[in-house]
Amino acid sequence: MTPHIEAAVGDYAEDILLPGDPARAEWIAETFLSDVRVVNRVRGAIGLTGTFQGRPVSVQATGMGMPSAAIYLNELLMEYGVKRMIRVGTCGGLNANYRVRDVVLAQAASTNSNQNGSLFAPYQYASIADFGLLSTAAGLAEKAGLRTVVGGIVTDDNFYDPMGGAPYEVLKKHGTVAVEMETAAVYTIAARYGAKALTIATISDCLITHEQLSPEARQESLVEMVQLALDTFAA
Repeated sequence: MTPHIEAAVGDYAEDILLPGDPARAEWIAETFLSDVRVVNRVRGAIGLTGTFQGRPVSVQATGMGMPSAAIYLNELLMEYGVKRMIRVGTCGGLNANYRVRDVVLAQAASTNSNQNGSLFAPYQYASIADFGLLSTAAGLAEKAGLRTVVGGIVTDDNFYDPMGGAPYEVLKKHGTVAVEMETAAVYTIAARYGAKALTIATISDCLITHEQLSPEARQESLVEMVQLALDTFAA
């Protein structure tokens, strides 16, 4: 037990999916896993463990943003023996060449968060994915015929940007493909504990073309994304 997780040691699998939304965590477990049991409900951040193709897999909601995600990441890695983590969620596209429903495999994550800035000053830490998970997911996605993008993303502390997206211009010029709010923490904290991490995120809206997924298409794309994440663990 930790301040934010009531599970006993052994309740979480070594492989874990990390959605932000508690409702999505529950949906993932109910849709894809067998023999599911709830292992955490503290503060509504549900955690569940089941099996996929006979292998134990857990799902833990992390909330939105780096500070919230960091709480669960640290506690899962310090106390519960988690070894491999895949964040699953949505992101905003920053390149008109990529369309909504494309699946982003985040190779690296830049960030404007002072969570990393204050920790590594005067250096700027490079938060990167585990190559094994990344290459496996990329190969499986190609085999499945999914539209995928492998590239750098940016983890932003702000959901509502008073600058109207202007700060993203220099990132776009340097090949950044999407924006979300957790991955820099996922990759940094995984590295701290010697764990392996990857983000797989569906482009739900494009900040350049203003295209957005319909609710029906969003749900279909989530199925593809979660299936890819679970297949990556199983490979």
